[in-house]
Amino acid sequence: MSLRLDLLRRPHVREAVLWRPVSGRDGWVECYLCHRRCLIAPGKYGVCGVRLNVDGRLYTLVYGLLTAVNLDPIEKKPLMHFYPASSVLSISTVGCNFFCKFCQNWEISQSRLERGLAGVQFTAERVVELAVAYDAQGITYTYNEPTIFYEFLEDTARLAHKRGLFNTMVTNGYMTPEAVDRLGNLMDAATVDFKGGGSREFYNKIMNVRDPELIYETLIAMRDKGWWVEVTNLVVPKYGDDEEHIRRMARWIAENLGPETPFHLLRFHPDYKLTDVPWTPVQTLEKLAKIAMSEGLKHVYIGNVPGHPLEHTYCPNCGYKVIERYGFMITDYRLTKDNRCPKCGYKINIKGHYVGKSTGYPIPLLY
Repeated sequence: MSLRLDLLRRPHVREAVLWRPVSGRDGWVECYLCHRRCLIAPGKYGVCGVRLNVDGRLYTLVYGLLTAVNLDPIEKKPLMHFYPASSVLSISTVGCNFFCKFCQNWEISQSRLERGLAGVQFTAERVVELAVAYDAQGITYTYNEPTIFYEFLEDTARLAHKRGLFNTMVTNGYMTPEAVDRLGNLMDAATVDFKGGGSREFYNKIMNVRDPELIYETLIAMRDKGWWVEVTNLVVPKYGDDEEHIRRMARWIAENLGPETPFHLLRFHPDYKLTDVPWTPVQTLEKLAKIAMSEGLKHVYIGNVPGHPLEHTYCPNCGYKVIERYGFMITDYRLTKDNRCPKCGYKINIKGHYVGKSTGYPIPLLY
């Protein structure tokens, strides 16, 4: 009992949301924050490693326990069509509901609380004040899966809106429609990260995820809530670079989110447990980009290849280069104030206005 009381008194421990008791199983709870919908016995953790059943009630153990606080360009998320050249304060905790063998942030995402907590305690108020102090235009919940620190995300997002900041998240898309519905208009934009073309086999073998098709349900829920959505896909050689998977994904995006939804094909680099796989050939990314365009997508980008022509934004009507980039930096912004092509007047699908305050590179604030 003393250990339980000590745990519950800690500032990073709060009762969780989006859970319910399991009928007929004394003390068990169901967490319906993500599509895993974990059934958790008393004293046990959910798959994410940061939600614990204590005497039949579910608690988050990472409330405000941050592992990273960075000032980032919005283009790093990547969000290419949302308040271009703005700056965001990016935050994360430990834990994740995926087990990607290639995760570049594995030190935090694959850290599990059973092996000890990691992070610096923040309040939501402190995060928002820090964003304001550094002249950020918004806050991004990222690096590990933000769904799993939902309670802190929700409180911070509410305060951020009150201070005139926007909220964005970088997510694997496995949050439930119920979670999207609860978050509602507190979230302004989301980057939804697919891997391996959304292949079920890839998700099963490389990420220990059962059903990637559920991510499409989440995308529909985000669309219906009015969130700005951009979609990425990590192209992994040998395991996740099938052309037909990209064709199917691009067609679905065009039909369900709209043909001007930005779609990013990201270059893989060896990391974590998948170090025997080479970098994605640029030629592969270019071939897949052409396939995505052939399915009707108007804004297809290639990421992690600085200087590539598909870092830029082109007018879908006349082909004029309306935004020029290098890496995360906008080097030339040619759109009119109302986001029209200066050559033909076509309205480019951009949310918000050109901010022009980003440094173009990340600045770590947590040491």
